[in-house]
Amino acid sequence: MPRVTIETLPDYARFLLAAAESAAAQFPVQRTIRLPGLELIAHLDSGTLADALGHAFVEADGGRRDLRQCRIFIGHPGVGDMPVPASWGDAHFTEHGFAQKLAEAGLRGHHFHDLDFWQVYDPDRRVGVQLMRSADAFPPWEQGAPLRAFLHWEYAARGMRLAHAGTLGLDGKGVLLAGAGGAGKSGTVVAGLLNGLDSVGDDYVLIDLDNGVTARPLFSVLKQDPQGFARLGLERRLGGDRPINWQGKHAFHINEIAPRPMRATLDISALMVPHVSGGKTSSIAPISRKDAIIALAPSGIAQMPGERESGFRFFSDLTRLLPCYRLFLGTHPEEIAGTIANFLARAPDEAERDHAGL
Repeated sequence: MPRVTIETLPDYARFLLAAAESAAAQFPVQRTIRLPGLELIAHLDSGTLADALGHAFVEADGGRRDLRQCRIFIGHPGVGDMPVPASWGDAHFTEHGFAQKLAEAGLRGHHFHDLDFWQVYDPDRRVGVQLMRSADAFPPWEQGAPLRAFLHWEYAARGMRLAHAGTLGLDGKGVLLAGAGGAGKSGTVVAGLLNGLDSVGDDYVLIDLDNGVTARPLFSVLKQDPQGFARLGLERRLGGDRPINWQGKHAFHINEIAPRPMRATLDISALMVPHVSGGKTSSIAPISRKDAIIALAPSGIAQMPGERESGFRFFSDLTRLLPCYRLFLGTHPEEIAGTIANFLARAPDEAERDHAGL
């Protein structure tokens, strides 16, 4: 099995891109997915990941003609002349050093050691390759948000960003929900959807700072642990036989519980950091930009390989544009949703006064 070092990394990345493109006609499956401003064409083998690509995304309006196109080849030995994935040959591996070396060659990439799983993307040509040992030899998180890294690199090249955050909105105006795992983001999104609010996604959403703060949907999957699934009444609504994913959570799709078809955008008016307080009722209190960045940036940067410096700048700009709050969660889903709905109905200048006062 070949071994790659930091010095040979750019050459190996180019080799993988060339191998995938030369085998283009030999990939059994092709999926075309229309996302905001992007037509993603994936070439791959049949299997679990091919199935996931068919239902994991919220597809955008297919009528637009200004879509940029990118092509991702998801290969493994046995598809054309796709090679056996290489292993890492240096004694030390750092994500930052890996990303920096590729960036010097104008490329982006990621390597997951446990599976010798490689992802390489050329943002100038909008071509990428994901090389695996077999059709289903991918990290467990890949099925819920497939090709997330490639989308991150493509949108980052345009000045946008995938944020590890949830959203809730009303009449086109929304809030961004940030925090580490277990903070209550997903439960808050589900509580809002079950009680009349909109969302453009949980876990990962596309954020654009070009004209204010706009959130757009990419992925359709929602997740809840069994306790939350039962507490929120999802067993009665969706059935209790949903399989458990790698995190021990039930996975389902946003359109199964959304009160209406998903909006194409939400204009984000505030950042909220949920906190399970144990109190009966919910409340909202301003927090500092520092606390907001701590809640938002680390997971968003750690889970999106490469672009670390630009990521910190992006999230710093985002928290500068938005008033930031702690959302102390009550115990009743209807009351949580009502608290957020009331906040969204407030006059915009009230939130601005809170923001200015920090």
